[in-house]
Amino acid sequence: MIGWLGQKTIDGYIYLTDLSAQVYLTICELVSPGRQGRWASLRVTLRQMLFTGVDALPVVSAVALMLGLIVIMQAGTQLPKVGGEGLIGSIIVVVIIRELGPLTTAILVISRSGAAITTELGNMRVAQEITALELMGIGTSRYIVMPRVVAVVLSMLCLIFYFDAIAVLGGFIIARIKLTIPFYPFAHAVAQSLSLVDVLGTVAKGVLFGTTVAVVCCHHGLSVRSSYTEVPQQVTKAMINSITICLLVDILVTVAVYF
Repeated sequence: MIGWLGQKTIDGYIYLTDLSAQVYLTICELVSPGRQGRWASLRVTLRQMLFTGVDALPVVSAVALMLGLIVIMQAGTQLPKVGGEGLIGSIIVVVIIRELGPLTTAILVISRSGAAITTELGNMRVAQEITALELMGIGTSRYIVMPRVVAVVLSMLCLIFYFDAIAVLGGFIIARIKLTIPFYPFAHAVAQSLSLVDVLGTVAKGVLFGTTVAVVCCHHGLSVRSSYTEVPQQVTKAMINSITICLLVDILVTVAVYF
């Protein structure tokens, strides 16, 4: 048991070291003034943003609408029973904007775009496309990893704010059939409960979640070696590790910002 725990600890340390090194290389490539491959990287970034952000709007809208409806209906029907009508704004800010919005969006991006990134890079590795790029002197960090990290971070931020807006406003519109709260007092309560700290915390979570998802999925995609059977295995590992690390990051950000 001691040997197993020790080996897992060492493996986890090596894994986090590899991810940290990849983040460092990505930041270096992002701030590098070199012009070689700039337009190629920009095309990859825009294509990834289209897939991760724009194409994900329908599923994000549906999930946000349903979760917002559930939370708002539960808060609007249960709080008046205990005299807590004035707390509905705080409940919505805490549940949806602080936690459900960023986490649910991250899980949707992991399930959709993260799996696609790992599969794409894994297939490129097996087909020797990445090896060909390396032989031509084209860095994988600049052309493969950095554009995807930038695209996923920007898409994650936009999707989180879009999720929050749809969950709060769309959920209220649908729940209005059941609730007796007018829209103006509802919006005023949410606006009064929302602070700059909540906005900054949401932005921090979006940047960290996006970086985590992109780096972890790229790492596992590039870890595929010689067989297509490794691709689904790495996809599974990428999704599990991405969700786990995002939850840990969420805990750290919540403790740092709100405690």
